[in-house]
Amino acid sequence: MNEIKDIDNFYLKQEEPVRSCLLALKDIILSQDAEITNVLKYGMPFFCYKQKMFCYLWIHKKYKQPYLGMVEGTRLDHPKLIVEKRSRMKIMLFDPNEDLPIETIEAILKKAINLYASGEIKLK
Repeated sequence: MNEIKDIDNFYLKQEEPVRSCLLALKDIILSQDAEITNVLKYGMPFFCYKQKMFCYLWIHKKYKQPYLGMVEGTRLDHPKLIVEKRSRMKIMLFDPNEDLPIETIEAILKKAINLYASGEIKLK
């Protein structure tokens, strides 16, 4: 029960419009597949697909923008995903004052789910 509260607190302590952006992203992620669960890891909302770390939400330190981090980003090829200085993950930044590109987000998430579901990424 505490974990849910901690996750809720993560969102609640964000300023608007970042809070609304992150909450909308959470809903989009969770709506993609019944196997996706939301947990708090490393102080941030992580989403797991069949208990395997899948993606996460965070706020970019430099740009102060919310982003979606894809754990297996190096295996995903999409022009909206950026690498920065990460070896494995890619991120997609969002301007919280603009509408979310829902179709693009869903396309990236579906590619990732297919990667996990295909067995390319070993599930526990």
